[in-house]
Amino acid sequence: MFDFINPSDYSYFHYQFYLIIAILIFLNSLTYKLNDTRNVGVLNVIGYLYMVFIVFYMGMRPINGVFVDMTVYANMFKRYQESGFIEYSDDYGFYYFLELCGDYMNVETFFFVCACLYVLPLFFLSKKLFRQYWFYSFLILCGSFSFWSYGTNGIRNGIATSIFLLAFFYRKNRPLLIGTMILACSFHQSLLLPTLAYIVSIYYRSSKGYLLFWFSSILISLVLGNYLVLLVGGAGFGTEKVGAYFTENVNEEFRGMGFRWDFIIYSSLAVFSGWYYIFKKKINDVFYNQMYNIFLIANAAWILVIRVNFSNRFAYLSWFMMGLIIIYPLLTNKILKYQNFKIGAVVIIYYSFTYLMNVVLA
Repeated sequence: MFDFINPSDYSYFHYQFYLIIAILIFLNSLTYKLNDTRNVGVLNVIGYLYMVFIVFYMGMRPINGVFVDMTVYANMFKRYQESGFIEYSDDYGFYYFLELCGDYMNVETFFFVCACLYVLPLFFLSKKLFRQYWFYSFLILCGSFSFWSYGTNGIRNGIATSIFLLAFFYRKNRPLLIGTMILACSFHQSLLLPTLAYIVSIYYRSSKGYLLFWFSSILISLVLGNYLVLLVGGAGFGTEKVGAYFTENVNEEFRGMGFRWDFIIYSSLAVFSGWYYIFKKKINDVFYNQMYNIFLIANAAWILVIRVNFSNRFAYLSWFMMGLIIIYPLLTNKILKYQNFKIGAVVIIYYSFTYLMNVVLA
């Protein structure tokens, strides 16, 4: 469908298109108040068009090595169709899903379904949480630093994070919520980290305590970081695959990068936002507090081993929640003057890091 775009330029066009949408939303926020029916109308029109675009643009991209792991999954899919056999690793949910798709569809349709499983949960959750303001949430989630790469390269991990977020759709039904989180873990075992963070957050609810833990993790990592990497790598973190992230030399963009202050600063956007809403604005929302606590636990865990080879992959176990941490109170509470304008500005500011890292400095 988008064969006229050179695969090497495919990601670039996505980032430019998102920038146009973000600017349009910002300009719209200058014109209308948040609850103005005209604002809601514009959000819905642009929102549905963008959602359809991103599903089709991501899902119908060419199968090409520029998307790295996409070719690995394509070859795995074709081998299964030819032999009826697939070699399982630990992520049984994903491989059952691949087998099911392999029985009924071609590889192109498989990747389109993967894109749907990655993008649509963000839409459904945004609609559930924010109703007529859903597009602000959906847009900021899609503007996250690693959103595009986890839809086109780290596909299995990306789908798992979206399923995890979908669990909050059932936040008033704990059995369904936990079941959905288990499903997320079956697609990629790394989701055990935010799942365990969720369980911990049930029993210990002090955001102040988690904030102290987050700041402490920076100091601990600066002093003991290399030792922690070796310690966790030796333990394997539950699987041979994850243990390899700590011990192997790999040729990837983020390998061997040491202590990433830029990533810490990026993470601090959500850390500061949560602090501002909870402690400065005194917003008392049990669901938001728990999301914030989960983020702090998962992000602090990454900071402790920030020197690992696949640093961005571990960071994404908290980053995929950042958009919600930043935008949620702005869509559920009237807390700022000219709030719609400031929401538009937040979208632009949040996306600036994504654009800087993936376009300007790429």
